[in-house]
Parts: sequence; structure tokens; C-alpha cells
Amino acid sequence: MHIPDNFLSTPVWAALDAVSIPAVGFLAHRARRDLDDSRIPLLGVMGAFVFAAQMINFPVGAGTSGHLVGGALLACALGPAPAALVMTAIIAIQAFIFQDGGVLALGANVLNMAIAGVLAGYWPIRLWGAVNKRAAIFAGAFLSVMVSASLALGELLISGVPMPRPLILVSFALFAVSALIEGAITVAVIQAIEKLNPGLLQRTSPNGGRAIAAFSGAAVLLGSIGFLLASTAPDGIERIGAQLGLGSTTAFHAILADYTMNIFESGWMRRATAGLAGLLLIYGVCVFAGRWIRRQRSA
Repeated sequence: MHIPDNFLSTPVWAALDAVSIPAVGFLAHRARRDLDDSRIPLLGVMGAFVFAAQMINFPVGAGTSGHLVGGALLACALGPAPAALVMTAIIAIQAFIFQDGGVLALGANVLNMAIAGVLAGYWPIRLWGAVNKRAAIFAGAFLSVMVSASLALGELLISGVPMPRPLILVSFALFAVSALIEGAITVAVIQAIEKLNPGLLQRTSPNGGRAIAAFSGAAVLLGSIGFLLASTAPDGIERIGAQLGLGSTTAFHAILADYTMNIFESGWMRRATAGLAGLLLIYGVCVFAGRWIRRQRSA
């Protein structure tokens, strides 16, 4: 789902960078109203969990893989504005630290997944979650992935990437499979949170101790050994790039590129330590952002 550098034309990625910066600023302003101080640790934990889950690709068919995006999950757990900020932090750290997604294409990825994806995932829950919450969460997660994927494909087309109709149709079908899996995972995770801490998602239970402990442990587990079970097939955007001969080379080289810490001999240690470093970084950035928002509100 992450668009690498050199996939988008300069006018497209520059325009999307210019749009995303004030949009994230607006969401940070809205988060001052929506974020409860007692829920700041939950920002870090859910951010770390989604980051770890995004590291694990699952096969969706035709030699392509997908991964949990987490937009609807974050929106349901945190509210839309805080969720968008957490997703923005994840995408930025993935680009700058792990070279997952382009640095120049950062605005496009933030717009697709952190802004449009989170809001698309939130609205079904907002509109009819009280009628059938499980169906609304599933629909939100499905819609979140499809909106993000549609925007990414549209940006490639606007950039002049020659995608024949059969390739577009197959890509949409594969993204739909990934979206269905996203919906099932999101429903399962939300149900687990509600069982661990009833009322936490409804903001009636500020103490999320059990959920925070459980998802912290799950994030560490996924980040340290989850990659051993991950599919090595490319994701949808990478597959399109490979089929069309698009190069993703860049002069920028991240310190933990490909989620690898090269100071170790063991391949497992390289991946595990990089994953755990990412978890700590995501947690720290999200908690820092939450505290900064709290200080801004107090001021």
C-alpha cells in the first residue's frame, strides 16, 4: 500500500505533500478536543501494535501479499483525529527509518492511509455503529483499504503510469481480498479490546490497563518474531511497479532499511532488533505527540 519514490510524477507528489502538511496540522488541532489525557498511553500502544502488524504480509493471491493497514482499528480505538496522527507517525517513521514507502511520496501515503483511509474507516462506525457495531467495524475496515488503494491507483494514473484496464481490475480484486481480511482482523481486535476492558472504546472506562498490557505484549511478539511467518510476495503497489518496470531506487538510505539492523550476524537478530526498535520509536513519538497536544490545550 505504501507508494515508493519514483512511482509518482514530480507535480503529483509535490502537490500531495503540499496538501498533506496543512491537513495533518488541522487534525492535530482537532485532536486537542478529542484526546482524553488518560488515553495518551493508548496512543503509543495502538501505534506500536499497528506498526508491528504492518510488518507481517499475508498472501492474497496471484503472487501478491497484503498487510493490515489499521486505519479503521485506530479510528475505533482512539477517535478519528488522534488515529490520523498516529497513522501519520507510523508512515513517516516507516519512510525515514525503514525505507518503507517513499520520502518524496510521503504526502501521498499520508493522504491515502492516514487521512482518507482513517476517515473512511471511521464513518461507517460513526453512522450506524449503534445499530450493528460488528458490521459497521467490518465495513469501515473494508472501505478504509479500498479508499486508500483507489487513491494510490488514481495517483499512479495521474502521474502517467501506463496501467492497462486488466491490470487495474486485477489490482482492485486483490485489494478487495486484502480489505476483507482487514475487516475480519479489525473486528477480532476490537472485540478483544472490549473483552479486556469493557467501556474503553466508549470512553466510559479511562483505565485500559489490561488492554494496554495485552496489546503491548502482542506488539512485541509480532515485532520480534512475526516476520518469520510473513509472506515474501510483494504487496499490490510493489507488484504493479514490478510488472510495469517502475524503479524504486532513491538516493536516500534509511538506517534500518528493509527492517534490518546490520550490526548482527544473525538474520533473525537483524530483523527482530529492528522491529523492536521501531516499536519503541513509534510508542515514544505517539506518547510525546499526545503530551504535546495536552500542553497545547492547557496553554
